[in-house]
Amino acid sequence: MSAGSVGPTDLPSDVGVTAHVLNTIQHPVIMVNGEGNISYANWAAEIFFGVSADLLRRHTIDQYIPFGSPLLALIDHVRERRGPINEYRVDLSSPKLGGEKLVDLYVAPVSGEADDDNSVVIVLQVRTMADKIDRQLTHRAAARSVTGLASMLAHEIKNPLSGIRGAAQLLESSVNDEDRALTRLIRDETDRIVSLVDRMEVFSDERPVDRQPVNIHSVLDHVKAVALAGFARDIRISEQYDPSLPYVFANRDQLIQVFLNLVKNASESIGDAADGEIMLTTAYRPGIRLSVPGSREKVSLPLEFCVIDNGPGVPDDLVPHLFDPFITTKTNGSGLGLALVAKIVGAHGGIVECDSQNKKTVFRILMPVSKGTALWPDDEAEAKA
Repeated sequence: MSAGSVGPTDLPSDVGVTAHVLNTIQHPVIMVNGEGNISYANWAAEIFFGVSADLLRRHTIDQYIPFGSPLLALIDHVRERRGPINEYRVDLSSPKLGGEKLVDLYVAPVSGEADDDNSVVIVLQVRTMADKIDRQLTHRAAARSVTGLASMLAHEIKNPLSGIRGAAQLLESSVNDEDRALTRLIRDETDRIVSLVDRMEVFSDERPVDRQPVNIHSVLDHVKAVALAGFARDIRISEQYDPSLPYVFANRDQLIQVFLNLVKNASESIGDAADGEIMLTTAYRPGIRLSVPGSREKVSLPLEFCVIDNGPGVPDDLVPHLFDPFITTKTNGSGLGLALVAKIVGAHGGIVECDSQNKKTVFRILMPVSKGTALWPDDEAEAKA
């Protein structure tokens, strides 16, 4: 294959099978000729670089990666030694690529190239996928640590608190107005602690999740209606949905709880900003598989649901711990909302992730497709019609 000759969709028939195989690979694969021009890119590479293969072939590799990137030196080294090289955790982040691009690299010389013996093939494995799974396991472990604490608190704290509240109520009827304000304070603070313990008790519920096929768009529409009627009434909420998305295998009430938490966090992050906006998106992203808790089965997580806001973002040092219990930036926050989100999503066999920068914070959830025989949303609409 010579420079600038063919792309993933217009290959000649004798290499069509090879192109088909490369296009089924979820990792970006590109070929760079001796002049540094990109001569081939599979479909995953188009997604990674955010442009079509045709456009990629009009440019050199150094126009798509940061200046002085280790990848350029790696390509030269492969050409010199005529052998493959692996490099791990290489940062290719740049404004042109958009967002964080941390990858593992495999670079190898291309044999059999008659017109260009300096061509190399580059396979990029996006590290965020492996890192998401690592962080998800950490989130689950953190949720389990809260489980034991919640069970202990429920027994050791709620019982004496009920006695304190009862005593405050008795005193309230026999003291003057000034002291009555103090007894009400005791009662209100006791109720607040009980409410906090009740929220933590949710973590001790290890029963299997009652799941069924759920139309995520009906869930998000419900969450949007609740938000606009209350805490997000002054914020614009927009949608970017994939209408052909299949059903998610989940518990509807728990999904509502998850997205209400995320949308409420987004609205609180935006605050009183005049241009505040929250976007809800859904998409189909094949390629991630994860074990379901309590089962040896591995499921695919192709359903992507995002809550995006244009608030100030999350501090960089807080992002890795965002789903840990008691971690919060709010003055009066308990730090349990996102921990509960992580627990619910993890119990569904899914992944929750946060990517944050100024004016764009994305909470991304990856979930499994329903295994039942339920119709897809479009099919259901047609059936009702």
